[in-house]
Amino acid sequence: MISRELEAEILRLHHAERWPIGTLARQLRVHHNTVRRVLTQAGLVIVRERPRPSMIDAYVPFIQDTLARYPTLRASRLYQMARERGYAGRPDHFRHQVALYRPRPSAEAYLRLRTLAGEQSQVDWAHFGRLAVGRALRPLMAFVMVLSYSRQLFLRFYLGASMSCFLDGHVQAFNFFQGVSRQCLYDNLKSAVLERIGDAIRFHPTLLELAAWYRFQPRPVAIARGNEKGRVERAIRFARERFFAARRFADLADLNAQALAWCAGEAAERPCPEDRARSVRACFLEEQPRLLALPAEPFPCQERVDVPSHKSPYVRFDLNDYSIPHTHVRRTLQVVATQERVRVLDGNDVIATHVRSFDRDQQIEDPSHLEALVAQKRAGRAHRAMDRLHHAAASASALFKLAAERGAHLGALTRGLVDLLDSHGATALETAIAAALREQAAHLGAVRHFIDQQRARRGQSPPIAITLPNDPRVRSLIVRPHSLCDYQQLLQENIHEPTDERPAEPGDSDTADHDNDKPER
Repeated sequence: MISRELEAEILRLHHAERWPIGTLARQLRVHHNTVRRVLTQAGLVIVRERPRPSMIDAYVPFIQDTLARYPTLRASRLYQMARERGYAGRPDHFRHQVALYRPRPSAEAYLRLRTLAGEQSQVDWAHFGRLAVGRALRPLMAFVMVLSYSRQLFLRFYLGASMSCFLDGHVQAFNFFQGVSRQCLYDNLKSAVLERIGDAIRFHPTLLELAAWYRFQPRPVAIARGNEKGRVERAIRFARERFFAARRFADLADLNAQALAWCAGEAAERPCPEDRARSVRACFLEEQPRLLALPAEPFPCQERVDVPSHKSPYVRFDLNDYSIPHTHVRRTLQVVATQERVRVLDGNDVIATHVRSFDRDQQIEDPSHLEALVAQKRAGRAHRAMDRLHHAAASASALFKLAAERGAHLGALTRGLVDLLDSHGATALETAIAAALREQAAHLGAVRHFIDQQRARRGQSPPIAITLPNDPRVRSLIVRPHSLCDYQQLLQENIHEPTDERPAEPGDSDTADHDNDKPER
């Protein structure tokens, strides 16, 4: 709207100064349509100038005829058809002209849909961006259910829109309402409708199980008729503007706790659209007794997935690895997961239970699983070492039996005998063990003593194990040996060097002692 003064100025300049519409709009800084409206309201006849001829004029009948038969034909396809007939203009100008000649759909009137109390609820998913959980970026989805009569809504957030989340949303909503509506209205989403050709609808079998459990009728809206579930669409918009906007939360559990309190508080206190004199809470108190009663047990909505276990004691589920007992590797197991916990089953036996993680590439482990595997590996190493000794020395079994009867440490004995086997060989070890058994000496020191005794008889010195650190500077070091002639010469000089000392006589020490005993004069 413009002021009265500006309207009077437009009329004065147009009558007195003969300013055209374009000059008035440019000089007075108003839109030319505003100038034209002021002049028309004043009773002036606006004579439009004849537009300049355009190269598209010859193709207007073709465009109108084609759009009359195919109203939804895209302008890009129509442009190609016009070019085949000789049109040489640019596509942007052609697209603008097609928009002017495209037939407009006739305005449609809608009836206000009214439902009885407890008769219908409407269900839908809503996308609220993404939520970072560790290194994972998960979609934040909201499950929304609203009762059509009272407009009482339920809101719960999930990190995905899987079938298990869809079922859990129903169960949580029914528990929140303390009842079930006789009919649930859905959009044509894959969690509800798998296939649809006209009125022939194939529902998701799991949704039919849920409907049979709670005794309600699932019903999808018509294709491209979102207005039929306008109550849940309006509830989603209401949740975006009044709950989620500028909302702070620590994690998903905190967000859902705030959403539940908001549904029972602010969302229930708003005026009911059907009756502005009453609140949603008052209408819900009237509707709740007319809802269907809940069954004795809630519907089992866990997610079940068959997963393979490979050579490592883990199974992969939802971007993470969960530990299992090492006795169940290399077979197909079943993961049963809720939003809080993950269970791993082998047949009907639960072999592992973990807290569910929505992060990615994490290893969620039970310490008992790894401790059992480490113990088995240690026992396996001990058994391999004992098997090697039994094959190398036949007397080793008798030595171990005797050592066990005397309470010796078999692990230390095994490691020591393996070291002797590596350094001296099987023959020497067998001879030494047999000699130790003849002496009834069932310990490592006796075996080592008899091995050294054998080498001494053969004139061999005991082997010295030299262990160098794993350092390339040490291992590549070259040590040049020096001649020991100088040390030999020094030894010979010390042997032949004369001394002034004489051998002690037998009575010298006694004499010295007696001299020391004499009193001083």
